[in-house]
Amino acid sequence: MTLALYRYHLPFTQPLTFHGKVEVAREGLLVRINDGWGEIAPLPGFSKETLAEAQAEALACLAQLAKGETINPQLPSVQFGVDCARRHWPEQTASLPEPYPLIQGSPQELLKNWKIWLHETPLKAKLKVARYPMRDELALIRLLLDRRPTLKLVLDANQGWTREEAWAFCGHLDPNRIEYLEDLCASFDDIAFVAARTNMPVALDELLSRGEPWQPIPQLKALVLKPTLLGSLANSEALVARARELKLKVIVSSCFESGVGLGQLARLAGEWAPDQAPGLDTRRWLAGDLLDPQGQPDMSKLKPLFHRD
Repeated sequence: MTLALYRYHLPFTQPLTFHGKVEVAREGLLVRINDGWGEIAPLPGFSKETLAEAQAEALACLAQLAKGETINPQLPSVQFGVDCARRHWPEQTASLPEPYPLIQGSPQELLKNWKIWLHETPLKAKLKVARYPMRDELALIRLLLDRRPTLKLVLDANQGWTREEAWAFCGHLDPNRIEYLEDLCASFDDIAFVAARTNMPVALDELLSRGEPWQPIPQLKALVLKPTLLGSLANSEALVARARELKLKVIVSSCFESGVGLGQLARLAGEWAPDQAPGLDTRRWLAGDLLDPQGQPDMSKLKPLFHRD
């Protein structure tokens, strides 16, 4: 049995803010089990575990596997990476809808450079909100929707608003031009309150990752699944089944993984939601990748931590 663990460091093209913390690079791990690979990359500010904790558990799991023992990882990022490395991936023939662009940055900068982001006139784009003054974000949204009559926006607040702030923000928007507003508040009760009063279509993301309770409401349109945060593939598959039962969209979304993880997330999206464009437009924020021209991990870009044949 071949077992290996590697660490990587990929600079961002510009500093990015995750829940108030500025990061200049993406760091994570690649795990190999026989011919299978998986990515273990806790996202700062979102994952409950640190990279150091994930690395310690991954090393312990590989040591157990080397002895022929059964493993039971507890940390979500480790569960996801190990599951991917051990998974039998079915052949995929159909191509997914193109990922939609992720627009991130200050409204002033984006107001100046919006044509760069939307030069191909996509039908849908995702914009991070609840980070800058509300009037500036609303001005940017108005400009984008005025200049692109066919555009629908996905807005992601990352739970950044109180109930009152979310209500005020939604009052300035046309719900028909918004695909959905994701994670507008930190509690499901607040999300349901605002959605009911503004008729704004909403989606859930971080609540799912934290395993908090939620119920179907008329304005709920989608479940956004981030497998790196959800843990085992069984956890994600249970949410996919629930979404199908409730006739909700499933959006497979990334956590700024490298090309290894993004490729696997695209394949999972093809299985779980083949008719939905996945939220995987994070590759543009990475200054490099870990894959060689053949699509295999490039060993020259990896720091070995464990290896056993």
